[in-house]
Amino acid sequence: MHLLPAHVHWPLSGLEHGAFVLAGLLIYLTSTRLSREHRHPSAALAWVLTIALLPYVGIPLYLLFGVRKVPRPHARLRQALTQQDGEAPHWAIELGQALALPAATRNDTVSFQADGQTALNVLLDLIRQARRQIDICTFILGHDEVANALTKELTLAASRGVKVRLLLDDLGSWSTPRSLVRTLKQHGVAVQFFMPVLHNIRRGRVNLRNHRKLVVIDGQHVWSGGRNLASEYFVRQDHSPAWNDISFVISGPMARQAHDLYQQDWQVASGEISFVDVPVCHPAGPASGGLMQWIPSGPDHADDTIHALLLAAAYRAERRIVLVSPYFVPDDALLSAWCLACRRGVQLTLVLPARSNHRLADVARAPSLRALMAAGAEVMLYPRMLHAKAVIVDDDMAWCGSANLDARSLFLNFELNTAFYDEQSITWLTQWALRLANESQPARSQPPSAARELLEGLVRVIGFQL
Repeated sequence: MHLLPAHVHWPLSGLEHGAFVLAGLLIYLTSTRLSREHRHPSAALAWVLTIALLPYVGIPLYLLFGVRKVPRPHARLRQALTQQDGEAPHWAIELGQALALPAATRNDTVSFQADGQTALNVLLDLIRQARRQIDICTFILGHDEVANALTKELTLAASRGVKVRLLLDDLGSWSTPRSLVRTLKQHGVAVQFFMPVLHNIRRGRVNLRNHRKLVVIDGQHVWSGGRNLASEYFVRQDHSPAWNDISFVISGPMARQAHDLYQQDWQVASGEISFVDVPVCHPAGPASGGLMQWIPSGPDHADDTIHALLLAAAYRAERRIVLVSPYFVPDDALLSAWCLACRRGVQLTLVLPARSNHRLADVARAPSLRALMAAGAEVMLYPRMLHAKAVIVDDDMAWCGSANLDARSLFLNFELNTAFYDEQSITWLTQWALRLANESQPARSQPPSAARELLEGLVRVIGFQL
């Protein structure tokens, strides 16, 4: 029995359709191998199934969003580190050397800002003090009072002869008024958009975003951390308090290294270079300052740097791991490492917002939270929006910066964390994180329904792995 008229034909025969699917799978395999991309199994499975079952949708989506790494050589190993101050290098510094991270340096001062208004005042004061150059990189530049205050200070700086550069992520700053950008440019501020969406469609890099937060002043001071340049990160909004976040200022050689990192991102954004393969400088520092290190990570690195360091830290921790993040969607390897740490007696405390600004992230995190709690971890839910990111391991290392504990930050975004190895910084960050935990409520583990478990799995695979 024929249900269709004889003159109706499918666009492609079965053989042609099969060839199209095979071509899509070959594109996936070839591009993954050429760029040496390691994907989480669920992400790889999602792409393969989408290409195989829905090729006319899956192949264009992969060509637009599927690139995870910019093709480049593997990181070159450098010569072994020499001992400093009669002590062997920290294991994380040794691993960072193998991952081609900027060298750890001692610096003059570091100050942390947990209060948003204080952080904003510090940032604006730094801009006012600039005499030669200001370099700013942010994921979001708001359309609000903070952006207006920042614009005012940047235009004043440019008018007194300071070279000012502003690097914005194209997608992250989509709501930034173009009138504000025009005002900045008219007053002499150079503005670049990182990975413009339309320009990068044909290169498949639409999904690669610059999430770094960095302000470098005269190559001497650097402001960094987790805050974007928008009001919710600094000041109260109507009836809503400012998001709880953290930033810091370092004075010393780290600022010169930050300038090098910024310059490389600026060149990528301007199209001067397609990827970075140039070591960051190692300027001399004070003999007795705090030892710190930049941890850049992203598609421009051969390795998934932050992920590798988190894995190593989970297996090396002896007493305590404290994690602070707004979003928590780790891959299976990292989740297993933290669960094993709990089972061998390491006290793991995770602090998250009870409800974040991304509802899908809250859904996707649930299976990982249940696994951690089953292993003995303490999961604490902060009563309001918490945007800070920090990792503290025992009493000898702490990180904070832009990277969340989710697949996008660990495998897709350009991120920038800072490692602190000095006792004063580690103590401050530890006390701050434990204070957040004390202000939080313990999470309760409840078995999900079958429908809820299916929803969590779909959101995790589709929303956070591709």
